[in-house]
Amino acid sequence: MMRRIAACLSILAANAAVAGDSDHALTLWRSQGTSNSIYLLGSVHLLREEDHPLHSAIDAAYDDADVVVMELDMDDLDPAKAQAAFRRAGVLTDGTTLRDLMGEEPYAQAEKAAAAVDVPLDMLAQSEPWLAAITVELMALYRIGFNPLYGVEMTITNRATSDGKPIEGLETVDEQLAFLDGLPLEAQREMLLQTLTGSAALPESIDGTIEAWHHGDVQALERDLLSAIREQPELHAALLVDRNRRWAEAIAGWIGDDRDYLVVVGALHLVGDEGVPALLEEKGIGIHQLSHSEGLR
Repeated sequence: MMRRIAACLSILAANAAVAGDSDHALTLWRSQGTSNSIYLLGSVHLLREEDHPLHSAIDAAYDDADVVVMELDMDDLDPAKAQAAFRRAGVLTDGTTLRDLMGEEPYAQAEKAAAAVDVPLDMLAQSEPWLAAITVELMALYRIGFNPLYGVEMTITNRATSDGKPIEGLETVDEQLAFLDGLPLEAQREMLLQTLTGSAALPESIDGTIEAWHHGDVQALERDLLSAIREQPELHAALLVDRNRRWAEAIAGWIGDDRDYLVVVGALHLVGDEGVPALLEEKGIGIHQLSHSEGLR
């Protein structure tokens, strides 16, 4: 998802604090009710070792929360079952190939773009285009040091598991994959092509995206990333808007609960007029973006 699709798929974005920073906004929101608090934290699913530690305000929100909610129930996620779900949803088993689904001209474009970034497209011959796009994106991120083990979700999951703090999920793996697998074929083709063409610029652009998160610059995230995914209406609806609406409905139901919540989702779900904070405001729920100094109080 562009500035590139490669950025948007995983830079749904978070980063580390920098010592000596002046006051600035955070990609962290809080809804303060009469009986509980709900924090919304933007995430990057893959980070680098040098992107740690996470901001101390994130630690404070975690400490305040009685329960952590993520897109998936991470502490109960079975890697073998998740891998099997990916195979069921995205691996071709009927003799059809990626070339068949792409069509000759788009596949030729994909081959050219893949060669430019040293991606062996033949390796993805049995993948549907959406799965090929995700695989290409992960390859590009791994090459420049990003790893899910350093991602925000895994970092918080490890801490919550150690502390015995419960983790709940907004969706299942099968539900998430269904959003991608259900995309029209044309949208999947465009997703793969943009991911391939965008991978070459990833090392130069990703630091800027992470910096935008670090400074809570939602305008930059919306301008550089969200605006690009909006150019593909099916992808925008399936991956962001529809899910945001479901999540906002669920979160609204937690207002007035006797538990405090930390909700961790990709940061693109939290920006724009169809982001979760905006949708909660439409429901009359007060919510505001925290700043560096405010988050430390």
